[in-house]
Amino acid sequence: MTPDGFRRLALGMPEASEVGHMGHPDFRVRGKIFATLGYPDDSWGMVKLTPEQQEAFVSAEPEVFAPVKGGWGRRGATIVRLRPAKTRSVRVALAVAWRNVAPRSLADRPPLG
Repeated sequence: MTPDGFRRLALGMPEASEVGHMGHPDFRVRGKIFATLGYPDDSWGMVKLTPEQQEAFVSAEPEVFAPVKGGWGRRGATIVRLRPAKTRSVRVALAVAWRNVAPRSLADRPPLG
């Protein structure tokens, strides 16, 4: 997975937009962040999961997914190591993260990514 691939998948979610935040891009649906890219550098992404979802992704692919350090990670913020990540895994993680923050009326529609 490349940063451009992550960006393309994130922006493929319905009504997703890219906004700069704290020096790196983040991806939002109706103003709510569901993913970020490029922190601490371009080899990383982050998806906003629940703690239970995070546990499932980390257990399934520990070489790709890991909790963000500190309190954000305990609440489900999950880093994505882009280099070993496969498109399908990132697409699924982004869709889950998108659904977590999208309004119910929008989240009930299938993601495009």
